[in-house]
Amino acid sequence: MWRLSQHRASAVALALLLGAHGLSAQTVITPPKNKYTPAQDVELGQKAAQEVAKELPIMSNGDLTQYLERIGGRLVAAIPQNLQHPEFQYTFRAVNVREINAFALPGGPMFVNRGMMQAAKTEGEIAGVMAHELSHVALRHGTAQATKATPYELGALAGAVIGAIIGGRTGNVVAQGTRFGLGTAFMRFSREYEKQADLLGAQIMARAGYDPRDMANMFKTIEQQGGAGGPEWMSDHPNPGNRVEYITAEAEQLQVRNPVRDTRQFQQIQAELNAMPEAPTTEEATKANAGRAAGSTQPSEQPSQGRVGQVQVQRPSSSFRMYNEGNMFRISVPSNWQELAGNDSVTFAPQGGYGNTGNQSVFTHGLQVGVARVETNDLQRATDGLLDSLAQSNPNLRRVGGYSRTTIDGRNGIRATLANLSEATGGDERIALFTTLTQDGSLFYAIGVAPQGEFNTYNGVFQKAVKSVQLAK
Repeated sequence: MWRLSQHRASAVALALLLGAHGLSAQTVITPPKNKYTPAQDVELGQKAAQEVAKELPIMSNGDLTQYLERIGGRLVAAIPQNLQHPEFQYTFRAVNVREINAFALPGGPMFVNRGMMQAAKTEGEIAGVMAHELSHVALRHGTAQATKATPYELGALAGAVIGAIIGGRTGNVVAQGTRFGLGTAFMRFSREYEKQADLLGAQIMARAGYDPRDMANMFKTIEQQGGAGGPEWMSDHPNPGNRVEYITAEAEQLQVRNPVRDTRQFQQIQAELNAMPEAPTTEEATKANAGRAAGSTQPSEQPSQGRVGQVQVQRPSSSFRMYNEGNMFRISVPSNWQELAGNDSVTFAPQGGYGNTGNQSVFTHGLQVGVARVETNDLQRATDGLLDSLAQSNPNLRRVGGYSRTTIDGRNGIRATLANLSEATGGDERIALFTTLTQDGSLFYAIGVAPQGEFNTYNGVFQKAVKSVQLAK
C-alpha cells in the first residue's frame, strides 16, 4: 500500500528541483469545487475497492503487483504539493480482464486491466494512463461531480460507483437502490475534467521521469483499437478534442529529469501476460464470479421483473408522474409505469412489458432514456452513431423514413421511427427515437418501444413524455 505521506519529502525535493529548471509555463490546474472532505473520498474509495475485489478477478502475481507499485510510487511522489492529501491511500492492483481499461477510485485505489498492460508499447505508456487516473484522484473529480448531483449517503454512492465500473447485469444488481446518474457522475468524467487530468498527468509524468508524449501515444493506441476490447477506456474518458495536440504542447513546456527507460521488467511482465490464456471480458468474469458465489441461486433482480411477453400489458395511464434522475434530467411518464434504473440509462415500462430473455434485460413496452458521451458536436452524426451502436445488438433494426426535426427542452432535436423484430416476443415492433445535444456536448436520447399493432397508442405517450423533459445541463 502506498500512502502519500511516505513520498512527501521526495515529492517536495523533486518539485523544487524541477521548479529550478524553467517549468513556469506549464498549465495551472485548479481543482473544482467539492462539498465532500478528503476523508470521505477515502471512505468511499475503500468501500468501492472492497466490492471491486469481490466482483473482478484480481491478479495475485507478486511480480506484477510489485511492478505496478513501483510505477505508481514514482507517480504519487510527483503529485504537486498543493494536491497532496495525507489521508489518501494509493494502491495498485492488476485485473485479469481483456478490455483496454484502467480506473482509480476516490482516495487512491487503482485497478489496471491486463488488456491495458498488454496493449502498451513502452512502460511510459502504462505510466501515462496511470498518471491520468491519479490526476482524477488528486483533483478529486469523482466527488466533485457528485457535488453537483442530488445528495446521497456514502453507502449509496459506493454502490453507484461499482455499478458504473462493472456494468451489465451484475452492475445493475450491485447498484440497485441507487439512482441513475451517480455512476456516470463518478466514473464518466466531463471533457473539462478529462483535459485537466491529461494536463496534470503530463506534468506528473515529467516530474516522475517519464516522457509525457507516451501518454498521447497510448491514447492513440486506445482510439485505434477496434472490437469489443477497444473503446472501453474512451467511453469512460471522452476525448475533449485535440487531445494529442495539447498533451504534446504541454510536454514541450516540461523538462524530464532522470528519465526512466524501458526496463527489462517491462518486457518480462509483458512476456508473462502474453503467455497466459486469453483474459476473459469483464462481463464474462463477473458472470462467472456470480455463478460461483451464488451456486444454483440467481442474484436478485431490480424491481420484480415482469413475465415479458406472457401477460397482457396494461394500457398507459392518463395520469403522469415526474421523476428526477440525479443531476441529469427530469421527465414525466405514465403513473402505472415502473422505474428501472441502470448505469447510464433508465427505463420506464409497465408491468409485463419488461423482463429477461436469456441473460439480457429487455422491454417490449415503454421508454428508455439516457445520456451518452459522443465525440462530435453534430447532432445528426451523433444520432447516426447511436443507431449504429443499437444495430450491433439488434441486427433486424432498420430506419423507417428519414430524420425529422423536433425540440427537446428548447434545444434542437431529431426524431426517427425504427422497425425491429423483438427478441422477447418474436413479433414486429416499432421504435420512436428522440435525440438532442446537452450543454456539455453529450447526447441525450429517448427510445420508445411498442409492438407494431400498439404503436399508434404509445406514440402519443412517448411524445408527451419527451415534451416534459427538463435537462439539467
